[in-house]
Amino acid sequence: MIPAREALQRLRDGNRRFVDDTRSSESLISPRRRAELTAGQEPFAAILGCSDSRVPVEIVFDQGLGDLFVIRVAGNIVAPSQIGSVEFVAERFKTRLVVVLGHSSCGVIQATLEHLQSPTGKGSRNVHSIVSRVRPSVEGLLETGLRYDYDALLHHAVRANVRASADHLRHGSQVIEQLIQTEGLVVVGAEYSLETGIVDFFDGVPE
Repeated sequence: MIPAREALQRLRDGNRRFVDDTRSSESLISPRRRAELTAGQEPFAAILGCSDSRVPVEIVFDQGLGDLFVIRVAGNIVAPSQIGSVEFVAERFKTRLVVVLGHSSCGVIQATLEHLQSPTGKGSRNVHSIVSRVRPSVEGLLETGLRYDYDALLHHAVRANVRASADHLRHGSQVIEQLIQTEGLVVVGAEYSLETGIVDFFDGVPE
């Protein structure tokens, strides 16, 4: 079992390699590594990230097979299946770091802001269910001066949604709460910059 702080440092180091274009040989796929993993897995971190094709988690953190337990859903929202996935990896594999990873210019956040500013009632019921989970974390921002600066509004909305998802994981499951209190599980929030490739860990990071 890798402690949360060590796991977080591994992610930071991997992201630095990604940004610097100095990929580690350990992240490369090999027949030997595939064979090793047939016996089981011990992912050192779980990542709840957005499904956006521009944010491939293993690449962004320069990790290889078996390193990360990745849960991807549009808007990095938290629903029962995501909570269950986190419970599963934390209990079964003793993974002690969970990262909610949002990203700049998130299309789901943009769609939510558009819906709040100009409701139409159109669109898929299933897509609306995603937007409705994002809505509570961002609608208050439209009552501030941010509504006059769309870029700033979007930036703050992305982070507000990450914080809400991370908080939902921390307090939406007795299993996760217990692991946080007694087993060293840590849930943090982060944002990936499409422009720079840098991941900024900004919520719940251990001091």
